[in-house]
Amino acid sequence: MENKAHALAAGAFVVLVTALLLSLGWWLSRDGAVRRAYELSSADAVTGLQPQAAVRYKGVPVGKVTDISFDPKVSGNVLVRIAVDTSAPVSQATFATLGYQGVTGIAHVQLDDDKDVPGLGKPLESADGEPPRIPLRPSLVGRLAEQGAALLVQVEAATKNVNRLLSPENQKILMDALHNTGEAAAGIRQLSGDLRAVMATPAGVPKISVPEVMGAARETLQSIQATSQETRKTVAEAGKAVQRITEKDGPIDRLAAGADALAQGANTLNDSTLPRVNSLSDEAARSARRLGRTASHLDENPQSLLYGNGPVAPGPGEPGFAPPAVAR
Repeated sequence: MENKAHALAAGAFVVLVTALLLSLGWWLSRDGAVRRAYELSSADAVTGLQPQAAVRYKGVPVGKVTDISFDPKVSGNVLVRIAVDTSAPVSQATFATLGYQGVTGIAHVQLDDDKDVPGLGKPLESADGEPPRIPLRPSLVGRLAEQGAALLVQVEAATKNVNRLLSPENQKILMDALHNTGEAAAGIRQLSGDLRAVMATPAGVPKISVPEVMGAARETLQSIQATSQETRKTVAEAGKAVQRITEKDGPIDRLAAGADALAQGANTLNDSTLPRVNSLSDEAARSARRLGRTASHLDENPQSLLYGNGPVAPGPGEPGFAPPAVAR
């Protein structure tokens, strides 16, 4: 009887703990916010969007996605059902787009208002009893994908136009135009020479009429003006080059810095290195003289290596020699 009582108590404890865990899970997962259902219908793909995905109104979390399915009213469209807090100011001007978080590809629904729609501030209602529908506009990625094909077509057309412009026929036309320009310049030079010849014609010799001379002069002036423009361009380019050379930390400054470093090195050589070399040379000369004197002394008195520099006792036959005493 006692064993049955223990088993009953253990079973009751397990049931009680299970009930507490279930209650705790329900309390943690409960959502006390009052929400309203809306629908989004789109002909575009909703890749990356999952149920329970966040719904944000201008970046503020206001709900979540409850279901994703196909639209029974429009064949081929995707129907997304969302639950939005009643505190969110959803109006007739509200539209939805898909937003993506970083590089994960996880999508969420982004709600915003179109300022150009007259229904701004008016509540969104449905006439057939179904949840109101919010228009789902293409996202930035979708618009880029749609415009990518058009951009490729434009690039292809531009490439064809460039190839057509650089065709052999057009290249020949361009070379002919350059050749004609050269001939025109040669004609202007010849006309200028003729004008100078006319101006130098002696009196009594028939000259070219004034209108012809004025026309030639006008063409010459135009040529001179064109040459002057080219000269101004050349001078401007030369000015830019000079400015680049003379600007701060430019080639001139670097060359001057190198010259200063070279001068400083020369001063260091004159002030420090050369005196030391001269002193070393003097020391070497004095050492050589001492070595010479030592060699001469050894040549004259080699016994100094054994007896030192003191006087050497006279040997047999030398004055002052005293024979050693005979041992007795």
